[in-house]
Amino acid sequence: MGRAEIARSLGLTTQAVSNIISALSEEGLLIETGTRSTGRGLPAILYALNPEGAYALGAEIRPNAIFAALLNLKGEVVFEKRLEADASDPQATCATMKALRYEAMTGADAQADRLLGAGIVMPGPFGDTGLSGMGTDLPAWRRVQVQPLFQQGLDVPVEVSNDANAAAMAEGLTGVAKGLHSYAYLYCGTGLGLGLVSQGALITGAFGNAGEIGHIPVPVAGGYSSLETVLSRASLSRHLGGQPLSFDQIEQLAQTRDPRLSDWISQAAEALSHAVQIVENLLDPQTIILGGAMPQILLDDLIAATKLPSATVSNRRDATHPRLIAGVTGTMTATRGAAALVLNKTFSP
Repeated sequence: MGRAEIARSLGLTTQAVSNIISALSEEGLLIETGTRSTGRGLPAILYALNPEGAYALGAEIRPNAIFAALLNLKGEVVFEKRLEADASDPQATCATMKALRYEAMTGADAQADRLLGAGIVMPGPFGDTGLSGMGTDLPAWRRVQVQPLFQQGLDVPVEVSNDANAAAMAEGLTGVAKGLHSYAYLYCGTGLGLGLVSQGALITGAFGNAGEIGHIPVPVAGGYSSLETVLSRASLSRHLGGQPLSFDQIEQLAQTRDPRLSDWISQAAEALSHAVQIVENLLDPQTIILGGAMPQILLDDLIAATKLPSATVSNRRDATHPRLIAGVTGTMTATRGAAALVLNKTFSP
């Protein structure tokens, strides 16, 4: 866009826009992309974001691994790495992240001062709560002040969130939620989390623990059980014998239509239907996205098997989006979303 077009879009004077463009260009955040003739006077100089003007680092901390990703200013991935690591020691994890930061910026051939900040995501809930110790959080981190720890260790601004919120941001940046302003993201990890975006903003709650939907009871054969005991990676592993399964192993089972997996899908789909009814009536989203650390084929099969409830506010004739869709950003969803938290704050402070 040219200066005059930007000024009209924002309701600013051309001189104000010129001053802003000059400052951003000096910082390396804008670049000239050519000219466009309007028929009168000099051709307008066009400006765009400089993808290499700034970067955001994202990290997902799991019990036995750290995932890292570096995004440029346009949200494009320029570095990704999965590192086997024991996350039970917060100080050691922070030191590992410092090394990953250096490796990522060096790999992108970027100067250290081009890093806008770091997003750190991990399974919730945060703090010592009534849900602590149920197998989905990181016990060693319950009393750790995560943001100050990493802010001091990495020497950059730090955003902290749970993995479901970060995944929701990633889908909004480059996935199926791009262009949507209000949506929900059901994140299948070891447990089940819910990322909530309303009018473009994350709903995080008073202590960052909004969206712990995995602990809501749903009806099962013989009574009630928590949602994530029926719908999660952990529930799938238990159903198939108890041993944790890798992403590739789950994908192989789905591709071969293993009957044990089909049985799990039928149970999980019924629980998912109850979850959809709760989320739709509480939040009125444009759509609900199902994703996380699950193969695409399994997400598609699960959605196909789910009967959408009729008694919800989202069951409407004028709906412009499907009510339940699969996410597309894959196993690195939460990691990229961690970096997206930084970009989101940069663009919308």
